[in-house]
Amino acid sequence: MAQPLLEVRGLTTRFRTVRGELTAVDDVSFSVAAGQTLAIVGESGSGKSVTALSLMRLIPDPPGRIVAGEAIFEGQDLLRLAEARMQGIRGDRIAMIFQEPMSSLNPALTVGVQVAEPINLHRKTPWAKALTMATTLLARVRIPDAASRLHTYPHQYSGGMRQRTMIAMALACEPRLIIADEPTTALDVTVQAQILDLLKELTHETGAALILITHDLGVVARYADVVAVMYGGRIVEQAPAAALYAHPRHPYTRGLLASIPRLDGSVGQRLVPITGQPPDLARLPPGCAFAARCSRADGACQATRPPLRQVQPLHLNACHHDAA
Repeated sequence: MAQPLLEVRGLTTRFRTVRGELTAVDDVSFSVAAGQTLAIVGESGSGKSVTALSLMRLIPDPPGRIVAGEAIFEGQDLLRLAEARMQGIRGDRIAMIFQEPMSSLNPALTVGVQVAEPINLHRKTPWAKALTMATTLLARVRIPDAASRLHTYPHQYSGGMRQRTMIAMALACEPRLIIADEPTTALDVTVQAQILDLLKELTHETGAALILITHDLGVVARYADVVAVMYGGRIVEQAPAAALYAHPRHPYTRGLLASIPRLDGSVGQRLVPITGQPPDLARLPPGCAFAARCSRADGACQATRPPLRQVQPLHLNACHHDAA
């Protein structure tokens, strides 16, 4: 096993609301090695994006706060670093690609200035040289005629080109870890594939680790090395991608896979929706968060939270009904 570049242990993040305290991320643990792609998947509200924002220390306080856990990155616990030190890591050693590039890019600044800024800020590179490097980065993410595009504004770009710009910004300082939060949201299917192919290719070239956050299990089948499935703020299953797709063990993972179309020639296959609603994170049950939607749930599932434990080599599952 490769030495983890990032090791997260027991991460717990809560938000204060008018209905009481809400646990958005609940005792989450995982690791990712250099050059590896970890996909975190689950429905909206499962805690995926809050996990990413917690690692970047971008949780607004109030109302949110990280109440427990460690995130060891290159020997340092990100959750306990002084804010000034964390600012030096963001955009340099760790970069994040956000869901919606139009709201992440500054409409008043040219694309070139925004791509060059992290190089100027973190590497202390003079602006003239940083802008030259920005041209190279834009060409690297396959934006045509990069030199002239340097002086354009985000609104002049298509959705796919804005997302490529975000990737260029993320790569500017050659980070060791990239977190991509739903990087293909609102893009058409062809552009989605182009963006994901590009991300995988660039991380392979640089040896950076990639955490890919998505709700789409169909997307990660092609790109992920390891998949962690989240539900109700918790990881309920984690395994190498091939093993998870071939032999999903948690009822929720099976439900997700049964609810997506297959392109393997299956005839007459019906899509099976997961009945019910996700749990209220402000009123999480004492047992399994998926119990109310699970056909196998019994009294033990209702009463006791199943631990995430190893059931096969490198395969973790949190279900009372799964034996090793």
